[in-house]
Amino acid sequence: MATLLAGTVLLSTTTTVNAASCCGGGSATSLVLPKFSRSMVDGSLDIERYDGFWNKEGDHISDPPGSDLNQYRLNFGYAHRLASRWQASVIIPYVWNDNQYSGLSSQTRGLGDATFNLWYEAFDGMTCVWKVKSLEDLKPAAYFGATLTVPTGVSLFDDVENNFDITGRGFYRLDGTMLLEKTIYPWNASLLLSYGKYFERSVNREYGKYIEPYEKNLGDRFLGTLSLGYTQFLKSMDTLTYTMALSHLQEDEAEIDGYNDSISAFDKRSVALTAAYATMNRDWVFKVTWSHAIDRDGWGENFPTTDVLTLGVSRVLR
Repeated sequence: MATLLAGTVLLSTTTTVNAASCCGGGSATSLVLPKFSRSMVDGSLDIERYDGFWNKEGDHISDPPGSDLNQYRLNFGYAHRLASRWQASVIIPYVWNDNQYSGLSSQTRGLGDATFNLWYEAFDGMTCVWKVKSLEDLKPAAYFGATLTVPTGVSLFDDVENNFDITGRGFYRLDGTMLLEKTIYPWNASLLLSYGKYFERSVNREYGKYIEPYEKNLGDRFLGTLSLGYTQFLKSMDTLTYTMALSHLQEDEAEIDGYNDSISAFDKRSVALTAAYATMNRDWVFKVTWSHAIDRDGWGENFPTTDVLTLGVSRVLR
């Protein structure tokens, strides 16, 4: 069972949201430009280590002794301002799988699933304030976005031998996202809510073998992340921002030829800590994030438990 889970739920589940309106931010599959910025180049490395899984009853099960399951993702991102309130971005991951499980050793690599984002900013000026002098100062920065996930990775429907070869889900997905973020120095808080629907596809091959064709669609996907941060100003006016986040991710049951697949739904809750260093003019931002899935009963269902360490850098062009 762990083999199945480890292979079917690959790709970014780190969801820390960083203050966007002042320094730029977003989640693992989206980039958000700071207000009045022209573009941003972003690079990050995810180091994800698997440590057991939750079964359908929500009980946490350890992997067999000697198991060592890891995935590494190098993410390349670029965001560009289209108009005063509109921006777009793209993120392309390159994935390494390095796994040992029940005597099986596997190392594979390839592109992951790419994401294309379009954001609308429902505000005109900076919403980061030092002191609340009126109700207007409490107004958050509100972003509304659409994300298209494109199956550029290798899925179980391609020429693969097992789940350890997989680098993508094999389906297109469209997500609608709302991001609310408010900074009253030195504190900031954000809320990200995202709901996604997959596009049904025909399947005639699994694990490299051709089979009787059928229609398959994955279940609707929901992600919610709440975060709270504190910014420390250094003597140089560079900043260090520390952020705590709590995330909930769930996906409903898939459908095969119109019938529900009762073993496919999952959910997961995780916590994350982020430290971000930004230069005085916010042109450079360096980030490190540790995302942790709590390996106890009841914190997830039908999903692997993982720790993800992310190292990232963003270059903002004004």
